[in-house]
Amino acid sequence: MTAKRGTVPPLSGRRIVVTRRPEQSASLCSRLRELGATVVELPLIEIAEPADPAAVDGALRALQRYDWVVFTSANAVRAVARRARALGIGPAEWRARKIASVGPATTAALRESFAGVAIAAEPAVHDALNVLKELAGHARGRRFLLPTSDRAREALAEGLRAAGAAVDVVVAYRTTAPDGLRERALEGLRDGADAVVFASPSAVQNLLAAAGELAPRVKAAVIGPVTEQACRRAGIDVVAVAAPATAEGLADALVRHFSAAPP
Repeated sequence: MTAKRGTVPPLSGRRIVVTRRPEQSASLCSRLRELGATVVELPLIEIAEPADPAAVDGALRALQRYDWVVFTSANAVRAVARRARALGIGPAEWRARKIASVGPATTAALRESFAGVAIAAEPAVHDALNVLKELAGHARGRRFLLPTSDRAREALAEGLRAAGAAVDVVVAYRTTAPDGLRERALEGLRDGADAVVFASPSAVQNLLAAAGELAPRVKAAVIGPVTEQACRRAGIDVVAVAAPATAEGLADALVRHFSAAPP
């Protein structure tokens, strides 16, 4: 959605807090500003190497034994790409595997990280449940590698195993809370916010751990149903859900939400 020339931008007067890391949120922040919003950047998670990279390194060294590699986040892609480069594993190994991606941001990271890679499966609805639906028919007798975060849910791996696959889950990265998060959260939300953008359950959990007393005041805009569920379990009101699960989809969802309400 774009404001017509001479009209007030649809998010004018709105204060939107974006909780993704700057390298992941640039396009979203830019789009929100184009639509007139005041954007406050408040990263709630940091990405760290796994405590012990032996498992992910072992899986990558034996990459040829996997029929499928499944990525459910751009963070997982970038973490695996770093380890693969360190181990001298080139693009040809990835082009020989079937690759599944949860959605557009993950697919973009795959194409940036692994030259010439083809995406064999990407669901129309961008979450792990729909990845499972896409892959269940290909699972029996196949071996899958799932690089995840240390906080990943087990539902996808369990579903693939139930469908007859052999599945190796390896922690490719950890999500941690930034130093001084409580102080920065209190400062960032002190003047209020019309919406707070969450892109992962980890971000929701870190806000609750750092400054849980703020939760009742937060109006959330979310990317994805799993993050929506995390917000609702935490007692956070969800006012906008991205569809599709992209920066543009989230911006459009916010415009739709605020279109009938004056600042």
